Amino acid sequence: MSAHSEAMGAAIAPEDAYCPLMPTYGPPEVLFVRGSGSWLWDAEGNEYLDLLSGLAVTSLGHAHPTVADAISEQSRKLLHVSNLFATEHNPVVARTLDGLLGGGGQVFFANSGAEANEAAIKLARRFGGRGRHVVLSSFGSFHGRTLSTLHATGQPAKHEAFQPLPEGFRHAAFGDLEDFARNIDPTVAAVLIEVVQGEGGVNPLPDQFMVDLRQLCDERGVLLMIDEVQTGLGRCGHWFAHQRSGIRPDVVTMAKALGNGMPIGACWARREVAAVFQPGDHATTFGGQPLATAAARATLDVMQAEDAPERAARAGAYLTQALASVPGVSSVRGMGLLLALELDLAGSRTAGDVVSELLHGDHGMRVVANAVTPTALRLAPSLLITDDEIHRAVEVLAAAVGPTTGGGL
Repeated sequence: MSAHSEAMGAAIAPEDAYCPLMPTYGPPEVLFVRGSGSWLWDAEGNEYLDLLSGLAVTSLGHAHPTVADAISEQSRKLLHVSNLFATEHNPVVARTLDGLLGGGGQVFFANSGAEANEAAIKLARRFGGRGRHVVLSSFGSFHGRTLSTLHATGQPAKHEAFQPLPEGFRHAAFGDLEDFARNIDPTVAAVLIEVVQGEGGVNPLPDQFMVDLRQLCDERGVLLMIDEVQTGLGRCGHWFAHQRSGIRPDVVTMAKALGNGMPIGACWARREVAAVFQPGDHATTFGGQPLATAAARATLDVMQAEDAPERAARAGAYLTQALASVPGVSSVRGMGLLLALELDLAGSRTAGDVVSELLHGDHGMRVVANAVTPTALRLAPSLLITDDEIHRAVEVLAAAVGPTTGGGL
């Protein structure tokens, strides 16, 4: 370990000592010890431009001072008392989220996106009743890794190792309204859908599809539940991605950006839908606890002050335009600052290879990105990323994916 590592208080790297972590992720390539805004530093003092935000989590950037101060202050006041008692932040956060979603709803706090979706699935079953419990989602979707959210996830390859999965889930072709209509029978209680499939490849749905799906759900008497875990809270240029189409869902789930790194998720439902839950139907020990909701309250305050959706829309348009002219980028898709670069790579080179090259600084600056498919890079930078940081990012991405540098800026 270097002197810098010791000075930073860095943990022992996995190669230096036995690390008793289950092998659910591959060996980490970098040990990060510090972050600020759009930047990260590793244990050796190397600097990285973060274009991934911890998978769309740190939307205000790393260690945002307002959020950090809120967490620090709350940690000295009260950490936990359970949901048998009221605490000061969760009603404020709930009212804020309800207002951003148009009002008339209620919120259940969880600890993650998967737990928020678990709550939505249970809500759908309670709403539909025995025999009308099926949740219909899309092929290619991703809704979590608990057993039920795994089955809601429309990626059969992820199912096989964990069969048999809980029954009551069905999948329709992404963006195919007729297939959704064919699959909605009297056993279906709800449709669960992402407006932009994140883990599935950053695939956006057309606005008209969402309008037509809302109408279909109304005609069939089923709930429309929208998974905004990755797309919500400004990421896609609106407070929630579904708002671009002007529809009003029955249930919305969120997490990731809500605490800017502090684990917290939420499930919002229209009041008349939420009313089917009674005391004892659903619960969580840590959901909505003071430290998490203090972080969420501060995060939402900053997002509103900064007009995060507008910043994401503007920066996303700027980044998309710049990347579209980069040699080696065949197309750019997504919404706001949730983007995928479809790459035209020579030979056997993959998007994963490009990610590794970016991470190790072969092109003048180290950059954090993600291979969301073998041929596509996912970018989800801070919503507060600056134009200069975008310019630098495009230069490095152009050097990494194409034969020449430059990015049309």
